[in-house]
Amino acid sequence: MAGLRHKARVVALQALYESDSSRHEAKVCLTRLAEEQSLPESALSFAMELVEGVLKHKARIDAMIKTHAPSWPVEQLSVIDRNILRLAIFEISINNKVPLKAAINEAVELAKAFGSDSSPKFVNGVLGAVSQTHVDNR
Repeated sequence: MAGLRHKARVVALQALYESDSSRHEAKVCLTRLAEEQSLPESALSFAMELVEGVLKHKARIDAMIKTHAPSWPVEQLSVIDRNILRLAIFEISINNKVPLKAAINEAVELAKAFGSDSSPKFVNGVLGAVSQTHVDNR
C-alpha cells in the first residue's frame, strides 16, 4: 500500500502543479492524470482526499508557509516547491492520518524527484519548523 500512496501523492502533486501554473481545475487534472497512469481506485481516492484538502485549506496552509519561510513569499516560491509544501502541510497539520516523519520523508522524496537541487533541504527545513508548532498531539 505504501507504494500506491506514494503514486497517489505524485499524481496529487502533478494535479496541484498543473492547476497552480495553468489555472486548470485541479480535480479535472487529477482525474485525467490518474487515468493516464492507471492509478487504482484506492490510490485515486487518497489522491483526491489530498487535492481536496489542499484546496479547501489553501489559505491556512499558505499562512503556515509564510510564517515558517518568511524570506520566501509563497507566491515567489517555485510552483513545485509551493505545492510539495502544501501537500505535506495538509498531511501533517490538518489531515493527521500519516505519521509525521513519513509525511516529511515523502515530501523530501518528492522534492528530490521533481524540485531543484536545493528543494529537498528547503522543504525539509520548512516542514521541520511547521511540525514543531502546528502539529496537534503527535
